[in-house]
Amino acid sequence: MSSIALATLASTFVASAVEFVEAVTIVLAVGVTRQWRSTLIGAGGAVVALAILVGVFGSAIVLLVPIDALRLVVGGFLIIYGLQWLTKAILRAGGARAKHDEAAIYARELEVLRAEPPVPAVGMDWVSFTVAFKGVLLEGLEVAFIVVTFGASAGMLAPAAAGAGAAAVIVLAIAALVHRPLAMVPENGLKFAVGLMLVSFGTFWAGEGVGIGWPGEDIAILVLLAGYMGLSLLGVAAVRARLDAASARRQRRAAGA
Repeated sequence: MSSIALATLASTFVASAVEFVEAVTIVLAVGVTRQWRSTLIGAGGAVVALAILVGVFGSAIVLLVPIDALRLVVGGFLIIYGLQWLTKAILRAGGARAKHDEAAIYARELEVLRAEPPVPAVGMDWVSFTVAFKGVLLEGLEVAFIVVTFGASAGMLAPAAAGAGAAAVIVLAIAALVHRPLAMVPENGLKFAVGLMLVSFGTFWAGEGVGIGWPGEDIAILVLLAGYMGLSLLGVAAVRARLDAASARRQRRAAGA
């Protein structure tokens, strides 16, 4: 397997794992609170819909869109999308934003679901079906976007899909074993890594789309990754310094009062 195929598989695996953790949290909350049968049917329906979307749109994009135009457009989207993840991760790492807490999200989902009408004695529980379908579909759309964009831009749709599939299997297996929210997964750290990967690949592909010949070809992705990582760590330090300075000012004002 080539280096770009391995990088595509690894990137989609990590990015998809983050989204699957969030989807599994929703499914667990619905299944535990209401009815597992309807919940699993809803989640399964969403997975089928997502597989069709990836197959249809991924193949259409690869076959119909010129590769340079594709890389430019997709690269731009990945930079924007990755910067959103990276900004949130920097703020969380710096202490300016609360970290993502799957246990707290699970507790909130339980509270909301318990306020819904009772589960019917027979037949389908449409509340369970709808909540599970919507949750898995919304989280899965981000996975589909990542798989299609990575796979189409690199011409590696199979490794991209394999990475997402492996993430789904592992996250679901862990959830089935522990039967609780995957709060032990370092989701904030994973989001930091995913943001770096998306921005790095996006820059690389957008550059190729406008005709840049990267020195070292695929190796340039690692250089971009290292550069963005250094800038991100500087961002974390800047956020912490600003928070410390604000805290010191508050303490001085309190002491003066």
